[in-house]
Amino acid sequence: MSKPSHRSRSGFQRRPRPDNRHPAAKRREKEGRFPLDPALLVQRDLVPEQSELPVVAIRSETKHPTVYRKRIGHVDPQARHGDMVQVCTEDGAVQGYGLWNPRAEAAIRILSWNTPPVTRDWWEDRLNQAVHLRRQLHLADTSNAYRIIHAEGDGFPGLAVDRYGDTLSLEAFTLGMYQRAEAIANILCRAMHLKHWIVRPGPQTLAQEGFLADSFGSPNVPNTIQIEEQGTQFEISPAEGHKTGFFCDQRDNRRRLRDFCQGKSVLDLCCYSGGFAINAALAGASQVTAVDLDEEAIQMARRNAQLNKAQVKFVHADAFSYMRDMQRNGKTFDVVVLDPPKLIHGRDDMVDGQARYFDLNKLAAPLVHASGILVTCSCSGLMPMEDFTRTVRAACGERRPQLLARTGAGADHPVALSCLESEYLKCLWLRMD
Repeated sequence: MSKPSHRSRSGFQRRPRPDNRHPAAKRREKEGRFPLDPALLVQRDLVPEQSELPVVAIRSETKHPTVYRKRIGHVDPQARHGDMVQVCTEDGAVQGYGLWNPRAEAAIRILSWNTPPVTRDWWEDRLNQAVHLRRQLHLADTSNAYRIIHAEGDGFPGLAVDRYGDTLSLEAFTLGMYQRAEAIANILCRAMHLKHWIVRPGPQTLAQEGFLADSFGSPNVPNTIQIEEQGTQFEISPAEGHKTGFFCDQRDNRRRLRDFCQGKSVLDLCCYSGGFAINAALAGASQVTAVDLDEEAIQMARRNAQLNKAQVKFVHADAFSYMRDMQRNGKTFDVVVLDPPKLIHGRDDMVDGQARYFDLNKLAAPLVHASGILVTCSCSGLMPMEDFTRTVRAACGERRPQLLARTGAGADHPVALSCLESEYLKCLWLRMD
């Protein structure tokens, strides 16, 4: 592998590639060099200041909650960054109501198709619906870590909220949601009788939304939290970890992995906090190896293994290089888990991201024993399950795997049928020939 231009916190090193991106991606990067004035990042009340919402006209009707800049027609000059706006067609027909950001390619995130979200009752009703769904799922019976708000899936585009013990961790991907995050956090804490909350901007807000912002939280919000998931303990840091601090979306898949691990050798690639590796060890695996490039992730995973008295060998290494070394040494495993970070952040990344998924799986497939199990994952919402499946199949080359199951996130990550990208997590369970 050629020497990387930088070291990624994502579990492997990235190979430099030509800048053949779409012009829109280059424009975002150029705009991102001049972040939005911090004065526009102050927290806002959920009730709009204007008595009448500014109107933004779009060139054609839509049923998707994201309206891209190229579809925008006339814009009311009163519309400010992050404002709630009324969305109409150019002939005046009302389409819905959403949050406006003229610096983003995804310029409008629609919150409601009918009732204007201009009262506190509207916000409280929708947030309470999300909380009620999680209570119906009885998630608290087996874990105190699960998703409360799943962006478009719960009608809040640009916002993810996870519960960790008595703390809520909010990740705001859009300007409008970042501006309203504190008000949302306070409503959710009251509804769930929780003590603390923390708000983090998403990792791509500068490039995608044109703003840079700091994390902030309630008074005395803890830096580390110990959570429990189906009998397994984890120590996490919402303020410093990836995403909201932990990957709740893999909860059911971590439990499923146990069925394949007793007496087996297991390799967990891009292990992050060690969730798959620890579950494999607790299920009676004969040997577990976990690999990640992020030094902080490896340290956290070691602490979690000690917390559970799980025997895991942790390796601080680039996943690409490690897999090549294992192939040269003729090493194979009974079970291989490949759970890389998000590789496709926008439509301009599709070709490059799909190539990376192919490269990773091409290296992982030969490391699986005959009749062994490969669990390979993608958390890129823009890559449909069928495309991911075909990419993995091509990467397996001459091997002829059996597809045992295709799984995703749990029911606390509901999918909006008007936005199938919200079904972002894809896991293929393959039995290799």
